[in-house]
Amino acid sequence: MKFAAPLKSNSTKIMLLGSGELGKEVIIEAQRLGIETIAVDSYNNAPAHLVANRAYTINMKNKEEILDVIRKEKPDYILPEVEAINIQALFEAEKEGFHVIPNAEAVNKTMNRKNIREFAAETLNLPTSAYKFVKSLDELEIAAREIGFPCVIKPVMSSSGHGQSIARNESDLVESWELAKEARGDASELIVEEFITFDYEITMLTARNETQTVFCEPIGHIQKNGDYIFSWQPMEMTEIAKEKAKKIAKTVTDGLGGRGIFGVELFIRGDEVYFSEVSPRPHDTGMVTMITQSQSEFALHVRAVLGLPLDYIDYGCGASAAYKAKADTFNPVIEVDDSVFTKDSFIRVFGKPQSHEGRRMAVALTFDKSSSKNALDKAKELIKKFSDY
Repeated sequence: MKFAAPLKSNSTKIMLLGSGELGKEVIIEAQRLGIETIAVDSYNNAPAHLVANRAYTINMKNKEEILDVIRKEKPDYILPEVEAINIQALFEAEKEGFHVIPNAEAVNKTMNRKNIREFAAETLNLPTSAYKFVKSLDELEIAAREIGFPCVIKPVMSSSGHGQSIARNESDLVESWELAKEARGDASELIVEEFITFDYEITMLTARNETQTVFCEPIGHIQKNGDYIFSWQPMEMTEIAKEKAKKIAKTVTDGLGGRGIFGVELFIRGDEVYFSEVSPRPHDTGMVTMITQSQSEFALHVRAVLGLPLDYIDYGCGASAAYKAKADTFNPVIEVDDSVFTKDSFIRVFGKPQSHEGRRMAVALTFDKSSSKNALDKAKELIKKFSDY
């Protein structure tokens, strides 16, 4: 492959549609290869805006606004990095000859829990929890009784766990309904899922292009209200379960096709593995790969997009801890104790221009030669040394 320089007539251009903290790392990795980068989001000074060659603020739900910026910039690759996006704009861009990563149909399937669940369970025959889709509180009550309690209730379209809850009995259903309806995204339809009593859940990061598929070591994670707060790599699991996880991840990513990295979420119970969800982009739990691998998930994503070899080196065990803001402010300041900066730990501050309670603002990353548990314990201690005001 030939590498040009940014801002030239022969530059290779990557456009991000969605410019949060994960997109920021993608931009940085792309620029290391001389790629010209354009970051697009719905608010000014999003994290990736701060490091891209050019930045745009548009209505990400507006088809014509998305197409206008695509036609103006004429990127070689379009990388959707958020779920709150007008999918018809991506289909139209593909018709006009633009290369959407991994492809518009994969984005369409994965941004909607109904689409991806039916695709995984009914087309690919992957093991999943039992599920039903509902559009009213009455339908929710009927579906919950049929599925059984406890059950998981989510909007079919939302990001970062917003609107997700567990109904443990019938009296929880009204609250779950209202929570789902308040979520960002499309809450016109909900999915009601069987609550699988799993031992743990993992993300199987899977990078693919037309010639190669590689798997990162499985990542364990802890979530709160559907949003990750800790992750660690590797997750200890049996070889049987690990091979099943790889098989499911390859089946679903082959089914979706295209280039890039996919975050395949799986439930593990003993040696049994159940498909949960998949994101066709870097995954928040995968930020741990910035300290555990020679090629982070962001570097692998860029390599996959460009059709480059996907090999990398595992450095060892690591963990990440997300820092969530405690205050609402337009001038966020994060205070970190100096003891956080050691030979085997570092932080990433995302640079978001506004904080609100619960918004992810930074991440602590730790490395440990001996075990993921030790790395996770370190990360839990480090994140206690963060504060904001």
